Amino acid sequence: MDGKVMSQMPKLLITGASGFTGQHACNHFVNAGFAVTAVTKKNFVNDQVQTELCDLTNKESVGKLIKKVKPEYLLHLAGQSHVGQSWIDPVSSLEANAMSTLYLIEALRQENPACKVVIVGSALQFDPKNITTLTHPYSLSKTVQVLIAQSWGELYGMHIIIAKPTNLIGPGLSNGVCSIFAKKIVDMEENNAEKLLEVNNLQAKRDFVDVRDVVNSYEILLTQGKSGEIYDIASGKNHSLENIINHFKSFTNVEFITKTNNNFASEVHNEINLDKIKKLGWEPIINIEKSILDILNFYRMNK
Repeated sequence: MDGKVMSQMPKLLITGASGFTGQHACNHFVNAGFAVTAVTKKNFVNDQVQTELCDLTNKESVGKLIKKVKPEYLLHLAGQSHVGQSWIDPVSSLEANAMSTLYLIEALRQENPACKVVIVGSALQFDPKNITTLTHPYSLSKTVQVLIAQSWGELYGMHIIIAKPTNLIGPGLSNGVCSIFAKKIVDMEENNAEKLLEVNNLQAKRDFVDVRDVVNSYEILLTQGKSGEIYDIASGKNHSLENIINHFKSFTNVEFITKTNNNFASEVHNEINLDKIKKLGWEPIINIEKSILDILNFYRMNK
């Protein structure tokens, strides 16, 4: 692409670019006309974007990154997103989620405080006014992340927005439950796995939203979102795992049985309010059936 044209395109820095959401985000924002710099901890191949290797838990490295790129927009996706891992190493989770955010926005404050920022939080955040609602270190790390981001916005007048998505699904490598189901079913189709799917609680209900819809919402937030606000991002529909599995069954010729573990803990659901994001013109357009079929086909093609 012509260098002059590139210089006229808005400069967007995407952290966590090699991850599930990050790869979709890179493709989306390139197509939307942004000059994308993709930040990862490991080598990442995407001919459409500039790539930078950076350990976001290293303050000095983050400072050098921001000075070099001088972004006008930041989409912060990077972090530690595994609840189980947060129990094993809670300090690393806080470093990856909270401190990396602090280093990024502080570097921006010094280099380009006018940069528009979307920090991706989590539906698993807890209410800091009620410590009894804290359930795991991951929740703590994401809550602290959001408090830091909001505080820098308030103290220094920075344009920082929080996105709070629910369970992301869609094609691509993911550790989410739908991807776990899809990988197992594809193994069954190849006769490499027992025709058995184990689930803790078939009646557990979750809001699943397609990652491609979510990435579209991030563009809307970067360009239209109100500084300091938290925006829930969800489909607005809850699906039981039994319903999800039935959708999978409709897209495969493999007949498998489902085994449930009745010794499950009850699930806590946080309230979701889509009014704010819908007022900006966002609506999810990819239905659950398409998401599930696309997940299956992705793993079929990447066996």
